[in-house]
Amino acid sequence: MATVVVVLAVFMTNLDLWIVNVALPDLGRSFAPATLGDLSWVLNGYAITLAALLVVVGRVGDRVGQRPVFLTGVVVFTVASLACALAPSLWVLVLARVVQAAGAAAQLPTSLALLLATVPAESRTKATRSWAAVGGLAAAAGPVLGGLLVQLDWRWVFVVNVPIGVFAVLAGRAVLPRPAARETGALPDVGGAVLVTVAVAALTGALVQAPDWGWTSGATLALLGVAVLAGAWFVTRTARHETPLLELHLLRLPRFGLASVGTTVFGVAFAIMLMSNVLWCQDVWGWSALQTGVALVPGPALVPIVTVLTARAAARLGHGPLVTVGGLLFAAGMTWRSVFVSQTPNYVRDLLPSMLLTGTGVGLALGTLVAAGVQSLPPNRAATGSALVNSFRQISAAVGVALLVTILGTHVDSVNEFRTAWLLGAVLSLATAATGVALTRAHRRAAIPVPA
Repeated sequence: MATVVVVLAVFMTNLDLWIVNVALPDLGRSFAPATLGDLSWVLNGYAITLAALLVVVGRVGDRVGQRPVFLTGVVVFTVASLACALAPSLWVLVLARVVQAAGAAAQLPTSLALLLATVPAESRTKATRSWAAVGGLAAAAGPVLGGLLVQLDWRWVFVVNVPIGVFAVLAGRAVLPRPAARETGALPDVGGAVLVTVAVAALTGALVQAPDWGWTSGATLALLGVAVLAGAWFVTRTARHETPLLELHLLRLPRFGLASVGTTVFGVAFAIMLMSNVLWCQDVWGWSALQTGVALVPGPALVPIVTVLTARAAARLGHGPLVTVGGLLFAAGMTWRSVFVSQTPNYVRDLLPSMLLTGTGVGLALGTLVAAGVQSLPPNRAATGSALVNSFRQISAAVGVALLVTILGTHVDSVNEFRTAWLLGAVLSLATAATGVALTRAHRRAAIPVPA
């Protein structure tokens, strides 16, 4: 029963990415005359907050116990979901999404520890794989579920979290284990969390507002300046702090640094792909949210299948070749869309091949990049490295959405602007493939024995 509680809560938070993306066009119609830049904060407010708080709240769980932090996170996420559903305005919704992300930050790092505490030692590898597979299940179910809920009203996208959260809290209080706190040291740098939030929020704000304000306007330049100053201050503070928010010095390790760069670059391309496909299907082809959700299923459904089927290949060949092939396939999918796109709906010629290519690419590249980074670290830094990579993934998602908004501007029905976005995604995917080549070379160099 404890396993069910943890898996349900993790499924709920992973599902959020997919169903909110599908609901975005309906949100725009509900809160008209909101611009695409305004709507992007529904996604970016969540991603930036999650990136900033993952490490801090995860470490709090290590200090005070995983169980209370996990349950608190579920409560916060559930209450914030209800607030999202009842939001009277777009900016109230964005604020509720920020609170929702704080709840997710408390759940995600503590859920695996609780899951492992419920199973015998010999079953922990299987439990870990099951925990990781929840994200794939949410990806496969999310587009269709989001489409079904939006058919009723976009508010149901958030209401659906409430019964799941209530069940998880009530059942969790009764069945979740109470693993001992594992750490008594100081918390990570909370000031660093504030700085990274300001830096990423200012950067994404400049990107999404520049089409309206102008790139040389005082407001745009001021936001870019704040992003640079806050980012520089964060890096300087991190280098000197006794318990930094993110241990950036780990990036000096060749394979971990390469994997982190690859994860970040690929995350930007992935965010562009996901949001652009939703906007294209609904705003250009005029499809309903349900039609869009069903159309998007093949890509995410392939991700867990490809990940499982290529596990042995990763062990035999190393991580680099899989990342290279994955990046190339994703780039091919994005290029396909830019070549065969038409304002007249043609799913079989246009969208379906692209979804199959990009889904296979994600299955090969994304999980492999994370594994390549974490497995290249000393055992006592695996958890810290994982938190660093996950934070980069959230930041890259916010930057990807912001870049798409910058490219589209107010032309959400223009083929040329969408084609530019897809080609940018293809270029970023080729850069990801290049990191795979570099990982392969680094792996070979590490395997060469050093002469005595």
